Amino acid sequence: MQAKRPLRAKTLCLSVGALLPLSAWADLVDDSHLSLNFRNLYLNRNFTQSDAPVSKVGNWSQGFDLQFESGYTDTPIALGLDLNGQYALRLDSSGNDGSLPFSRSRQKAADDYGRAGATLKLKYAKTLVKIGDQKPNYPVASNDPSRQLDTIYQGAVIESRDIDRLTLVGGRFWSIVTRESSNHERLYRFGTSDRQDSDGLDFVGATYALTPGLQASYFHGVLNDIYRQDYGGLKHSLTFADDYLLKTDVGYFNNREDGAARGGAVDNRAYYGLVTLENNGHMVGASYQRMTGDTVFPTINGYVPQFYLPNWAGLPFIRPDERSWSVRYGYNFAAVGIPGLKLFTRYIKGTDIDRGAGLSRDQENERDIMLSYVVQSGPFKDLGLELKNLRTQTRYGNDYDEYRFITSYTWKFW
Repeated sequence: MQAKRPLRAKTLCLSVGALLPLSAWADLVDDSHLSLNFRNLYLNRNFTQSDAPVSKVGNWSQGFDLQFESGYTDTPIALGLDLNGQYALRLDSSGNDGSLPFSRSRQKAADDYGRAGATLKLKYAKTLVKIGDQKPNYPVASNDPSRQLDTIYQGAVIESRDIDRLTLVGGRFWSIVTRESSNHERLYRFGTSDRQDSDGLDFVGATYALTPGLQASYFHGVLNDIYRQDYGGLKHSLTFADDYLLKTDVGYFNNREDGAARGGAVDNRAYYGLVTLENNGHMVGASYQRMTGDTVFPTINGYVPQFYLPNWAGLPFIRPDERSWSVRYGYNFAAVGIPGLKLFTRYIKGTDIDRGAGLSRDQENERDIMLSYVVQSGPFKDLGLELKNLRTQTRYGNDYDEYRFITSYTWKFW
């Protein structure tokens, strides 16, 4: 994909720094943190339908994520500077699984790839401005940590908590580094060409805590000349009886094209509900997710997931007219004296998928099992181990059985 030239946040950071005396930077250095995360990812996907074009894809890679997080200067408007650098090395490969850059002409994953950047921070009272590299978690733009190196946006975001119980946020993202790329590129709709890109994603949002256990959110985003998106959601938690915790999460998305509609027609509305009950280490839950309209739920280039949708998994369950439901179960083994060990499993079923005029409706399902453990003490303290198995089946698409094994460890220098 063609790399586009973003604003050089690093140059801006250095220019601001040159205007301040050295004494003003004391707290910035004294309150800083430097860490290096090691992440080893093995992914193996076996296609199980009889007419599969390839039998399997997968990669084994080692990633490194260096993060410097500064404190703030002792100035009326406090300044800070974060730096980051990521690098990944391919250890083995058997096709394109989306975790590493892949050359279609050579039919080979890249030997290695990396990226680096900076973020300027400005803080006044409880208002924070960030300019440069960011990893957002909003309904209109989110990070993707599901492969080796995660998603990085470049932009400017302001977030304010000056009003009690209210969080306001707004900004613009003008470029993105996807999970399988080294390059910043402009934003466009996934499934279309990068020639149909946008000048940027503008957004505003608000989250208000109506009570200690109930919060409401609204976000509005515009991927200029491609699509616009509105989101409204409620989250509620209630503790009752003998430490039972009931959580409810409901939300609604309204997606339609914007301006020149460079990515084509967008006609999608999605709503969902997720209810979970927790007690003594156990978690049980159920969800329902519904798509309406003539097009698939729109996403950003790099196939950035929409984690606000509870049924987004290996399969996203976001196709036109799709109705999906899930049941899930989790257990935290700390309840029986094994802290750090957790189990999560779920089953998702999607039906009534519109494949187009004259075609029969599709259906799909997925079963996930995830087991994770974080070492609690000793020389390997904080080492994380995670094993995932995903099994998918569709009536007219690809079926696969996938394993992921991830080890991770963060070394904190200070």
